[in-house]
Amino acid sequence: MIGLRGVTKTYGRVTALDGLELDVREGEFFCLLGPSGAGKTTTLKTVAGLELPDSGTVEIDGKDMRGVEPYDRGVAMCFESYALYPHRTVYDNLASPLRSPRYRVPPAEARKTIGTVAELLGIDGLLDRPVGQLSNGQRQRTALGRVLVRPARAFLLDEPLSHLDAKLRQQMRAELKAIGAVRRTTTLYVTHDSVEALALGDRIGVIRDGRIVQTGTRDEIWYRPYDTEVARAFGRPRINLLPGTVTGGGFRSADGKVELPLPGAAEEGTDVVVGIRPRDLALHGPGQELTGTVYVTEVLGRSVEVTVRVGEQRVSLVAPRADTTGLRPDDPVRLTVRPENLLLFEADRPQRPGRRIGKR
Repeated sequence: MIGLRGVTKTYGRVTALDGLELDVREGEFFCLLGPSGAGKTTTLKTVAGLELPDSGTVEIDGKDMRGVEPYDRGVAMCFESYALYPHRTVYDNLASPLRSPRYRVPPAEARKTIGTVAELLGIDGLLDRPVGQLSNGQRQRTALGRVLVRPARAFLLDEPLSHLDAKLRQQMRAELKAIGAVRRTTTLYVTHDSVEALALGDRIGVIRDGRIVQTGTRDEIWYRPYDTEVARAFGRPRINLLPGTVTGGGFRSADGKVELPLPGAAEEGTDVVVGIRPRDLALHGPGQELTGTVYVTEVLGRSVEVTVRVGEQRVSLVAPRADTTGLRPDDPVRLTVRPENLLLFEADRPQRPGRRIGKR
């Protein structure tokens, strides 16, 4: 439905998009994930026609958008900076696209649509309030609502939940997912939050330095990250990465303190990086044992994040609170990991996709 073909965009000496290739399918909720400065917002603006590419093409419904004005592209964009009319009420801001000459929605129909969207976003009690009197979170929900009321072929959402508190953010993720499932309006959603990407995206694209590094479903991204940077981007706490070498018996860390079996993983003598997700480590249970000492513990409600010194490395795991009772810094511990849960990366070829040892 949305396609970018070799799109490049520069601002002076800064390259925001560098030959970007992207496909968003009809009716898909596609999350574009990347750090600040990766090119996420520029991608949205280029699709919307607010920025023109220096080279490459933007396609919507298979049609080249070269020369097509933003209002003729059939997309609705929510800006991270809100872009609201501060002197107008919430209702008037929500109604503004429906009153435009392009749509001219009858007032009764507009009131019904606005009421439904306002209730969904929790701003139905604010409709008569001027936007200038709203909190940042309320403004952001109003900006999102102004997009959702519009009849559009595609929604372009630029970090629409970034200013909400944690509870409301979680609630809105669920609501957005429900909206996507019901309406099936093609949505390109930009975020720097991997939790949002995993929760919302039918597929996820990871962008870095103006290029798409990897595209896939949440399982493909999680179990087969393209490189160590993609692996680090997903999961809290971050994945543990241990450099070392493939030996006749498996893997040996650079300091020689960690040895793990890697059945048929790579040629002996290959320098590799082994990835262990914190939730794949345990204080008790079957699997290969690692020994170390407690560095620090952090309570996360019903679970506890435990950081352990293993040789010269520090590894993190998440354990049930009951399993960590009495643990103190410098206490000796035994960790277990199932070799089939490991991820393997070749150290001298960082752009080669990582792979899970076990079948998935």
